Amino acid sequence: MSKPDRIQSSVTAVPSNRAQQGMNAWFWALGIVTALIAMVVASGAQAADRPLSFADLAAKLKPAVVNVSTSQSVGPATRGQRPQAPPGSPFEDFFKDFFDRQEGQGGNQSPRRRAQSLGSGFIIDKSGIVVTNYHVIAEADEITVILDDNTSYPAEIVGRDQKTDLAVLRVKADKDLPAVPWGDSEASRVGDWVLAIGNPFGLGGSVTAGIISARGRNINAGPYDNFIQTDASINRGNSGGPMFNLDGEVVGINTAIFSPSGGSVGIGFAIPANLAKRVVQQLTDFGRTKRGWLGVQIQTVNDEIAESLGLDKPRGALVSKVNEQGPADTGGVLAGDVILEFGGRDVEEMRSLPRIVADTEIGETVNVVVWRKGAEKKLRVKVGELEEVQEAAFTPGGPTPQRSEVLGMALSSLTPDTRSEFQLGDDSKGVVVTGVGGDSTAAERGIRPGDLIVEVNQEPVASPQEVAEKIKTVQETGRKSVLLLVERAGDLRFVAVRLDQG
Repeated sequence: MSKPDRIQSSVTAVPSNRAQQGMNAWFWALGIVTALIAMVVASGAQAADRPLSFADLAAKLKPAVVNVSTSQSVGPATRGQRPQAPPGSPFEDFFKDFFDRQEGQGGNQSPRRRAQSLGSGFIIDKSGIVVTNYHVIAEADEITVILDDNTSYPAEIVGRDQKTDLAVLRVKADKDLPAVPWGDSEASRVGDWVLAIGNPFGLGGSVTAGIISARGRNINAGPYDNFIQTDASINRGNSGGPMFNLDGEVVGINTAIFSPSGGSVGIGFAIPANLAKRVVQQLTDFGRTKRGWLGVQIQTVNDEIAESLGLDKPRGALVSKVNEQGPADTGGVLAGDVILEFGGRDVEEMRSLPRIVADTEIGETVNVVVWRKGAEKKLRVKVGELEEVQEAAFTPGGPTPQRSEVLGMALSSLTPDTRSEFQLGDDSKGVVVTGVGGDSTAAERGIRPGDLIVEVNQEPVASPQEVAEKIKTVQETGRKSVLLLVERAGDLRFVAVRLDQG
């Protein structure tokens, strides 16, 4: 019941007379006015959250958003690469005569051509520091930055990073240039308003608005994927342009779109500002990135692997290989460990770990929590630098020839014959899979002849008999699957194989 109704009800309970009727009317009017004021205040609050116009904000931000024009020299077209007119077309003879004349002057090739492309960027420092995407300037011979007032400057590359698709440019102007500040992308929420400003299809200074549709998107663009998804219209040419919050801060860098047609369908992706800030600062200071390095190969923990390891749920990053003398090796990390925490941050899933490690200061010693043999174990690891990665060699082994069959797999010890048959190196170790039943759980999990089983339930194996014994031990514990460490072409991965067959 509304406030005016409550007031009317309480008033009508009193005996009626002329004075009382006047008082009732006064209270009734007061209730209506109070309700109207409340509605106006609520409406004003909603209007504050949803601006009637972005015009003032766009006018403030546009001067700091630039067009990035690049050109590159493209190799000459050979006779087989020349453009072709449709057979019987009136242009067929024209194309033939034109390219014949060109090739007569320059051998069998036409002259080199200049290819042009356009992208976007934004100024973060008044001295002329510009941020854009790596792919915008990747193959460029010449780069030109064009301001909102059509002033253009030649640009030089300060640094670029393909893994995060970021690049930093510098232009030299005779005046301070308009710049925009970074924002906190972690504070942005799904549903927040955002503005995208850029150069779609060469139409500079285009402003679009939308909301943040999702966070933490993985689009398989690189090892550090953590994109912001937006429905603000983003098209070709918007790459490298900024995504702003309503405070005029850069919370993302527009990078990619999902589009069956090539045009905007309301699914665009931006690099979060918090990831970009660190990379941009390193490119500005050093001309390259300096990322933390742990020295492990990792894989996803799925339901079966979690169950086989005794984890309560799939989480963390499963270590399939530790680089010899790397930071993880020195810190006591073992193959088969599941990294649950790194530097005080939870590793919710496998792909979170590379970002966390990369953001850690080089040389810093951090706490690492791993899951090992059914319990948590705390380690201390000193983070190295990614560029210093060196692959470890496998320890040679020489098992006794044996053969066996388990879980639908035909197994054999390593011998000169099996090494030759499956092209295995002299330094390979473990038990070789010589055959896999087509309807077996091993085949279902992708195991195939030539694979090496290196560990069973996180314990090394050197013979088929050891494999069978360890699998039997796991079955006796009531586990539904067994964890195998499998090597293929030098790559290690853990595979959880169900125990309902065998």
